[in-house]
Amino acid sequence: MKQRAEIIQLYDQLIAKCPRFERKGKTMPYTSANGHMFSQVNKDGELGIRFSKEVQEKYIKELKTTYFKSYGAVMQGYVLMPDHLWNDLDQLANYLNEGYDYVMTLEPK
Repeated sequence: MKQRAEIIQLYDQLIAKCPRFERKGKTMPYTSANGHMFSQVNKDGELGIRFSKEVQEKYIKELKTTYFKSYGAVMQGYVLMPDHLWNDLDQLANYLNEGYDYVMTLEPK
């Protein structure tokens, strides 16, 4: 498992592949759009991405993963992205862009 500092560095590289949004947060990196957060790196160095309910269920099965937790609480709508995806930032960028597209369909906050 990668160290949190390495994950944050990879997260920055991941965000650089997605020109429609930017990284926010100094100590707890995240992305948001339309007033909704759609990705986050938690204190354990895990990445969660927000999807619609149907897509969550699909990816939990396909990726053999679970819901994302931050500060011990399950984050509604977020899927824990498996560590092996850090080896393919292009694929991970596809998931992140999908999360962005989803929050852009929500009512702005």
